[in-house]
Amino acid sequence: MLMPIGEKDIREKLKDIDEFLLADYKKQHPEKKRDWRTYEEQNALRIKEAMRQLKPLVDGAVDTIQIYKGPGPNHILSLKQRVLLLLLQRLFGESNRMMASMLAIFSILSDVDVSYKTIERLYSDEEVQMALHNLHIIILRKKGVMNPDVSGDGTGYSLTISKHYASVAAKEKDDAKEAKTVPKETEAKETAKNTKKAFAYSFKWIDIKTKMYISYGTSLKSEREAYDRANKMLDNIEMEFNSVRLDRYYSCSVYVDAFDKNIAVYVIPKKNATMNGGWHWKRTMINFVKNTPDYLEHYFQRENSEAGWSADKRRFGWGIAQRRPDRIDTADFCTELWHNMFQLGATK
Repeated sequence: MLMPIGEKDIREKLKDIDEFLLADYKKQHPEKKRDWRTYEEQNALRIKEAMRQLKPLVDGAVDTIQIYKGPGPNHILSLKQRVLLLLLQRLFGESNRMMASMLAIFSILSDVDVSYKTIERLYSDEEVQMALHNLHIIILRKKGVMNPDVSGDGTGYSLTISKHYASVAAKEKDDAKEAKTVPKETEAKETAKNTKKAFAYSFKWIDIKTKMYISYGTSLKSEREAYDRANKMLDNIEMEFNSVRLDRYYSCSVYVDAFDKNIAVYVIPKKNATMNGGWHWKRTMINFVKNTPDYLEHYFQRENSEAGWSADKRRFGWGIAQRRPDRIDTADFCTELWHNMFQLGATK
């Protein structure tokens, strides 16, 4: 039976969290000190395992693709070569010209010698995108990911050399606090002018157990659109969640009620949260108020999303060199695939 609660109960519980529950949680869950020597050894083993499995996995991804091309010249590279070249280009983080130059140097061994334009076109190659999709599913199945408990979070990638997502996002928040006298219409126009296509938003769902990404979405407009695209990808891979954790941006009934009633949702409500909404939202708020310690245990597993983003940006940087929306999306997909590849050799 549902226990009746109201907005006052939610606000009081949020106050309790700020005053002592959060401090108690941190005492019970002290931050583990990282043994950097062990970490570097494990990271090296993960890279070796990813490279060992790369070709067999790509073979499995491309073998099921059969496309009738009709008359005309064939591509200079096989589909397998195109997929491997694209993934390696994203891993190395080199420019297309530099990657083409590297290939020219190693063409004696690899028999692959292409121009930088050929490499850039791989980001919009439909056959390559199909193979990447197959590769993603094969990796998840190989790791045994089914009905996962997940965490979701979004971030931004810079599309310009001079702008860094985290610093610009912080500056915009500070400017918003100070510029209260600026007319809203003028402020909106200036923001749109200065930030147009400066960043690509990305949202990813990560499995808490395996630390693997389940789906992703990108957008040049908003994190919400990236979130919607990540959810749309779930339909294509036929993956259903067991439980979900999201930050306060998604802490309202419209997001919570969109999930199936059998999926447990963990969000920290906003200070102005109400009980208005569907039954899923009401049950979530009742669980938050009545079972707070256990609820927080589940919610704070969101740190897996933050750890995933941190690892990816250390490996691949804060920017994406591509400019076309479809190629930006492919670049982010390659990042997602490498993240999962490195998790294949993970022991924890």
